[in-house]
Amino acid sequence: MKEFKMLDFQRSSQSIREFLDKPLSKDAINEILLDAQAAPSACNTQPWLTHIISGKKAKELKEILKDKWAKGETKSDFIWDQTQFKDKLDERLRNQYKFVYDDFGVTREDRQGRADIMIRNLEFYGAPHVAMLFMPSITDNVNVATDMGMYAQNFMLSCTARGYGSIPQLVFAMFADTIRKELGVSDELKLLFGISFGYPNWEAQPNKNHLSRVPLSKSVTFHE
Repeated sequence: MKEFKMLDFQRSSQSIREFLDKPLSKDAINEILLDAQAAPSACNTQPWLTHIISGKKAKELKEILKDKWAKGETKSDFIWDQTQFKDKLDERLRNQYKFVYDDFGVTREDRQGRADIMIRNLEFYGAPHVAMLFMPSITDNVNVATDMGMYAQNFMLSCTARGYGSIPQLVFAMFADTIRKELGVSDELKLLFGISFGYPNWEAQPNKNHLSRVPLSKSVTFHE
């Protein structure tokens, strides 16, 4: 198990794209959830509603999502339009795709290879568990989504600090209706995204590189 010092795990955290076939114990998952739940929220509303999928249910859901993808049956609760990202944001988005394709040894021209990565995405990248994050829809949803982001960050940092790994996956939001139906979740709750998690396979090439961040000078302005 790869260990991290408490002062290092924030900067060492990364998206894991290859997991070991080794489930976490229920106690271990509960500890992660308790860490996640310590997140702040507007007026302490704690709007997060998390569904953990493992074992047989996880295998079933993977097959259902792959079937829906093959049939083109997708529907999201929120709009995601990559064409709206401009200039530096678009550049970073494209660099992320290249980073992933390169790590999987897939060229831009390799359509089958890119399709295979999408399937791995729908298979939780081999993770034994996935946390689906649902939220109530309130006004324009901005404040609730902000709270959800802090909860999700706590969840993922807890995984890293405890020697596990995770990856936030927006792809699950594309199947909001399907996932709600399979989990018995009310239509009043919206699916924001999911987090696949488990033990990382540190021998896998996709986990050996760390996607860089922009320098502070590009994202922070000091006023004195």
